Amino acid sequence: MVNWESNVFPGVLGRTCDRPCEPACRRGRIDEEPVAICRLKRVAADNKNDDDVDALMPQIPSQKNGRRIALIGGGPASLTVARDLMPLGYSIDMYDDQPAGGGFMRSQIPSFRLPIEVLNQEVNYITDMGVITHYDTYVDSLKDVLHKDYDAVFVGTGAPRGRDLEIKGRNDAPDNIHIGIDWLGSVAFEHIESIGKKVIVLGGGNTAMDCCRTSLRLGAESVNVVVRSPSVDMKASPWEIKDAEREGVPIFENHTPKEFVVKEGKLIGMVFELVRAEYDQKGKRSLIPTGAPDVFMECDDVCIAVGQDNAFPWIERDLGLEFGKWDMPVIDKETFQSTNPTVFFGGDAAFGPENVITAVAHGHQAAVSIDLYLNGESVNNRPAPGVHLLSQKMGIHEWIYDSPVVNDVRYAVPHVEVGQSLKDRMMEVELGFDAGTGYAEAQRCLNCDVQTVFKESLCIECDACVDICPTDCITFTDNDTEEKLRKNLSAPAKDLSQDLYVSTDKLPTKRVMVKDEDVCLHCGLCAERCPTAAWDMQKFLYTVTKAGQLDEEVGQEA
Repeated sequence: MVNWESNVFPGVLGRTCDRPCEPACRRGRIDEEPVAICRLKRVAADNKNDDDVDALMPQIPSQKNGRRIALIGGGPASLTVARDLMPLGYSIDMYDDQPAGGGFMRSQIPSFRLPIEVLNQEVNYITDMGVITHYDTYVDSLKDVLHKDYDAVFVGTGAPRGRDLEIKGRNDAPDNIHIGIDWLGSVAFEHIESIGKKVIVLGGGNTAMDCCRTSLRLGAESVNVVVRSPSVDMKASPWEIKDAEREGVPIFENHTPKEFVVKEGKLIGMVFELVRAEYDQKGKRSLIPTGAPDVFMECDDVCIAVGQDNAFPWIERDLGLEFGKWDMPVIDKETFQSTNPTVFFGGDAAFGPENVITAVAHGHQAAVSIDLYLNGESVNNRPAPGVHLLSQKMGIHEWIYDSPVVNDVRYAVPHVEVGQSLKDRMMEVELGFDAGTGYAEAQRCLNCDVQTVFKESLCIECDACVDICPTDCITFTDNDTEEKLRKNLSAPAKDLSQDLYVSTDKLPTKRVMVKDEDVCLHCGLCAERCPTAAWDMQKFLYTVTKAGQLDEEVGQEA
């Protein structure tokens, strides 16, 4: 439930997340790879007790508050808004042109990565709160929606338009040249069940990886991924590239598409120009032709996966809703409110294509704004997230959490054998960690959630903490500028992106304690060794800002 409170879709994200949190994991600074945070979320989701989860779901008021909200689009952002506002008594209608909720999680993430039953369960947790769903309903006019007397409208329609490639031959064989996201949707809803024996996938993002792996499961015998850039510049997640290569998909880099070759109405291949990448001082890339002969690749079908764009042809331009660059709505980045105060945006519809967890974050914040707006409050008066610190001390040398630090490599997630998985488009490839392996992987955590808290008034400057620290991250020194402090520490602090922990100068000698958080292991040895309890290990709990939280804070103050 901790997962569900903030992430909303732990089972989905535990399989498909882009993992923006893992680069920050400090285990990655001392070992090759960070803790498998994403896959541990799946362990929690897969091993939950469904009855316990049902019992812990928020209670929905039988008496509504009289305010109606329309959600346009049934993806992760809209579902998060519903998840946050339904417990507050709002009546919510959700419109989506697909036959079920989930948005691009349903139409663009293949079932071999995200089983349909996992998605259905997590969507239903929200819709079963009483959301009135209007599936198979395409909204073609925002003006019509506004005329239905909704008190607020949230737009979470994603980035539904895949980019095309207007080169020679593009229109000569339309049945065999597909827009990647549209093709994946057609496969997901079983409108397409096969593809040619030889397939080319254009693009280097996650959609391209999904297209090439799906093609293998629909009968393709040869699938080539072709990218304009060097492979190191590909936007796909490294693990998605690895999974595609594991299934035998080659990636051809530095090939720029020049022509679709069509003979007698039949697509027979593509021509590519070979290029090399050059970068200027700002890192901007230019693709320079090498002068080598063009390359011809045979194919029966092509999937174009070179990016996605937003599309708002259904939003009239006389609603007080301003549009700016790239024909995108002008949205406040903090409140997600448009220039029409009753209309809010989130997910890919707000600022362009991102990912599921970003859409969830947008949904939480948009729900806060909608609730504030409809209660006559300023949408800029935002409640703070919940922050709690709790001492982990149990005895003289005991902590509530496991503090021993060991060197341990990241555990590999088991996969179904390739030959078996390619026979069934619905078979999930990753098996996930079992509970035992999940526990072992979790033990790699360096306890970033347990903070070292220092009280100057108790310190006698005996330097016991300095002596015992295994990484030399603690120093007592004269105060100075940050630049000089970093150089004068026991071990110089070179990571400028990581703030230093600096005490006040109220120590007996008027020096300051400086701790380099970049290399601290949160092992607790400093607190164990300290004779005066000047150091303590306190668990930090962060709870995401939610709609209705400001009312709770006001009530508590009263």
